[in-house]
Amino acid sequence: MSKKLEGKVALVTGSGRGIGRAIALKFASEGAHVVVNDLDEAPAAEVVGEIKKMGGDARAVVGSVTAPDFGERFVKEAMDAWGNLHIIVNNAGYTWDSVIQKMTDEQWDAMLDVHLKAPFRILRAAAEPIRILSKEEAGKGQNVVRKVVNISSIAGTGGNPGQTNYSSAKAGITGMTKTLAKEWGRYKVTVNCVAYGYIQTRLTQPLGGEQATIDVEGHTVNVGVQAASLAMMDRMIPLGRGGTPEDAAGAVYMFCIPESDYVSGQVIVCGGGYGSVM
Repeated sequence: MSKKLEGKVALVTGSGRGIGRAIALKFASEGAHVVVNDLDEAPAAEVVGEIKKMGGDARAVVGSVTAPDFGERFVKEAMDAWGNLHIIVNNAGYTWDSVIQKMTDEQWDAMLDVHLKAPFRILRAAAEPIRILSKEEAGKGQNVVRKVVNISSIAGTGGNPGQTNYSSAKAGITGMTKTLAKEWGRYKVTVNCVAYGYIQTRLTQPLGGEQATIDVEGHTVNVGVQAASLAMMDRMIPLGRGGTPEDAAGAVYMFCIPESDYVSGQVIVCGGGYGSVM
């Protein structure tokens, strides 16, 4: 049976762990070559190794997506390795919460940098290769549809207390999605957005779990959610549970297969029925 992403080249930020890892492995299982990214070398190398074990091909670009040169390096890796790029998933991110009166400029800037400026830089870096590839394909009469999937959150579609910074950035990425869908339609690129609800990752583990903090570029950031809040979420989600990273990856995958080639500029909520966009 043919694989839906056979021969496609996919770039996935934050793919050494959690949702990004699940996306990278899903893409690879469907035949895509994958450029993996993580802040740290070990998890990125581990995912590359997993993909190669399943018979796929992958490369790693290690480092922060907020680095000024990251977008150029990320795109260059795909072009150098395979001479093409078909799918870009802007997934990397984390939360750094506080109520607004206690939120620092540093917290605000960090969220805007990772969730909004980094995707902007990556897509800007990809614009010229995509333009050239699209023109060449049109000249040969080839119909190649490329895919961009940006990651938002129900915090961005409906707000969330303690997350003025994160919610603002995630709302911003939906605006970027809708604008780029209009700009890049001429290149046969669909641009869509997945807004996640409660997905079970290290960032949403119960407080007091195995990992209470994460280190991000010199910052120690608390992670985890009150157990009572998680239990309440489970009750409020119509499907009765939080999503898995594999559930989250499936929503992204839907936007990357040929069946969605005429869907662009859309935001879907992957939340088990909770937090649907009105």
